[in-house]
Amino acid sequence: MEHRRISELMTRDVVSVRIDTPFKEIARTLMEHNVSAVPVLDAVGRPAGVVSEADLLRKAADRSDLSGRTPLPRLEAWEQARAEGRDAGEIMSAPALCAHPEWTVVEAARLMDVQNIKRLPVVDEADRLLGIVSRADLLRVFLRRDSAIREEITRDVLGATLGLAPSDVTVEVGEGQVFLRGTVDDSGMIPVLVRLCTSVDGVVSVSERLRYRAERTGPVRAGHGATA
Repeated sequence: MEHRRISELMTRDVVSVRIDTPFKEIARTLMEHNVSAVPVLDAVGRPAGVVSEADLLRKAADRSDLSGRTPLPRLEAWEQARAEGRDAGEIMSAPALCAHPEWTVVEAARLMDVQNIKRLPVVDEADRLLGIVSRADLLRVFLRRDSAIREEITRDVLGATLGLAPSDVTVEVGEGQVFLRGTVDDSGMIPVLVRLCTSVDGVVSVSERLRYRAERTGPVRAGHGATA
């Protein structure tokens, strides 16, 4: 059972700018390519930072509002310096947080969440740009076919990891929601099984009505569920 790699999801044809790219050319690049941010590359093609629409809009926010209708707090010193920037090197958010193509969806998603960023440049071992991965790219794992999810759970979770036969536990998947029914060896295996199924790429939630063999002849206990 393996999570999808960033190399499978990233965009390889990346729009980028140079450190010395002027402000207006950056704005023009964003508009023409319909993107909200671009990596800023140094002289050898390594990401030095990222410049986004938010970085450019800071210049507009720094202008005086003569109407007085929108009083705003003054910018911090670092924000003021970037608002006055003339090229990508002065405006960009730096340093660039980057991913590597062998990273999993989970690794990239955690970094984006912790750092509250929307995209990651993807670099090779020499830190040269290979592509870019966005939140939208990571969400593509939830478009996996239900049949592919069911096959992975049956083969990798039940069979290879837990050694369960298809006759022990049946797996149904609809719209990414997994439902497990059957019998396992002991009660401690049930939360493990649910957790492993939840970790499969594309799974939205997991519900179960499982028995363990010690109560095979008794009533079915209430099921539990987990959500991705």
